[in-house]
Amino acid sequence: QETVNLMTLISRTREEMNKTILLIEHDMKVIMGISEWIAVLDYGKMIAEGKPAEIRHNEEVIRAYLGDSA
Repeated sequence: QETVNLMTLISRTREEMNKTILLIEHDMKVIMGISEWIAVLDYGKMIAEGKPAEIRHNEEVIRAYLGDSA
């Protein structure tokens, strides 16, 4: 329930204040659920950026976070 509450709070704050929010998070449910644009880092190096649908299918992101056997 805490995750859902956090997602709601961030989304509501962004919409009501019309502000960009920088979120550093590892929970993919949160990232994919509330982000409009994602930048993915692997050991400090940017490996991808784009909309959630693009990131979800990015081979380099999959390899970095799930391993080669994924």
